[in-house]
Amino acid sequence: MTTPSFPVSAIVAAQRPHRKDAARNFDALLAAAREAFAENGADASLEDIARRAGVGIGTLYRNFPTRRALFESVYADEVDALCRAAVEVADREPWEALTAWLDRFAGYMVTKRAVREALEGESEILGACRDSMYAAGGPLFERAQQAGEARPDMDFGDLLRMVAGISATQFSDDEQRDRVLAIALDGVRTRR
Repeated sequence: MTTPSFPVSAIVAAQRPHRKDAARNFDALLAAAREAFAENGADASLEDIARRAGVGIGTLYRNFPTRRALFESVYADEVDALCRAAVEVADREPWEALTAWLDRFAGYMVTKRAVREALEGESEILGACRDSMYAAGGPLFERAQQAGEARPDMDFGDLLRMVAGISATQFSDDEQRDRVLAIALDGVRTRR
């Protein structure tokens, strides 16, 4: 079986430098930005991101000439990882595959909120990310429905909105978020 190709994967591959040292810096900047955005939202300091990555501010600007370019790259990288996660769990039982992917989706929502705030309007990258996410997670949901394990009266968009809404809520800790998500998913699962 061939691994599916997602539009966002081509974007991420095209952005990543080919030289090993430049690729290392690029990856370190993405990781540092993801962390900074999760902690401080869209207002995270670019200087702080460069410091966290262990590079100078000039290296940050060589890789990401604008703040928006950095936001889009972080967002695309997160969605690409989410798509890869769908492929990784696809061989599990239908309900287990779907919930494993949704757990990853809930974690992704933390970064998405901060980045989406900064990216007003649509862009080619945001469109490719949305299409990729639906292409990756949609089949997992459809498979769970076909197996009789997920409600037939909802669609994938409904499910994503529900999980996104839960993820946007403030919780006292991750355990509480996971418990609330499990309760909500219990309402999605059909009884046998």
